[in-house]
Amino acid sequence: MDTLILLTLLVVVFALAFDFINGFHDTANAIATSVSTRALPPKTAVIMAAIMNFVGAITFTGVAKAITKDIVDPFALQNGTLVILAALIAAIAWNLITWYFGIPSSSSHAIIGSIAGAAIAAAGFGILNYEGFIKILQALLLSPFIAIAVGFLMMSLFKVIFKGFNLYKTNKGFRTVQIGTAALQAFTHGTNDAQKAMGIITMALIAAGMQSDDEVQEWVRFACALAMGLGTSIGGYKIIKTVGGKIMKIRPVNGVAADLSSASIIFGATLIHLPVSTTHVISSAIMGVGAAQRVKGVKWGVARKIVLTWIITLPISATLAGLIYLLLNLFV
Repeated sequence: MDTLILLTLLVVVFALAFDFINGFHDTANAIATSVSTRALPPKTAVIMAAIMNFVGAITFTGVAKAITKDIVDPFALQNGTLVILAALIAAIAWNLITWYFGIPSSSSHAIIGSIAGAAIAAAGFGILNYEGFIKILQALLLSPFIAIAVGFLMMSLFKVIFKGFNLYKTNKGFRTVQIGTAALQAFTHGTNDAQKAMGIITMALIAAGMQSDDEVQEWVRFACALAMGLGTSIGGYKIIKTVGGKIMKIRPVNGVAADLSSASIIFGATLIHLPVSTTHVISSAIMGVGAAQRVKGVKWGVARKIVLTWIITLPISATLAGLIYLLLNLFV
């Protein structure tokens, strides 16, 4: 029992650490366009994103419940707390590696792949809740393509609406609007991303026999929202450079189009209780906006590198989590 309590405490600590790292790792996604167009200075943008992330994180719990029960059944998982601890260590390691190299990788892919990999290492492929797991994978895989399409359509619409407007005045107006769209972006980021840590802690509490349903406790909601907000306040300036400048040259009108496109998709996913990668959605929306502006203006080489990271994150994090579980299992 002492070991079980200790493992559960470690899961809570590592889940909050994951949320904290997720905050500074993904801050760039919410504010990259507003910083790159100079609508907001970096420090102001980061503080605003931290506040809006916290507000968004504490408002919803549907995605947390999906993480709790849709990947594996926490009530049927043997050594559940050890499985979740291994998954968190793997996801944190991958997040830190990609952050160090300035690659906008997906925290969502990392944690979902890690949970699946650690659970398979512990109990075989039969432990996966295939219906729920496939639904989550579909959301993760389809959302970037939807974001490209919505970004393309949004920018095409803006081009028609503002065709005869003075370019200088239009950019100045959109730069002001970007303050609002960046805040909206950060809020929607919080509604989806922070809930993943909430779901993981709830999953661990169930596996440890300390909770009998999938309701997210108030202290879990507050702790995860706070960790996400504090992490966001640190910021991820390396990734801001990649998302905000290396995919395409962003003007204020492009930033507003990208922000509105990605925020609508992320919030839509939150409302139907599906986790999506905010990194994927935002980067893809920027690509769609860029393609509508000028296909050759998108730096597709950088985009290909980002897409490659998206593809490899799930299998790498799953394999890493499986190996970490087997290693931990030798000692615990």
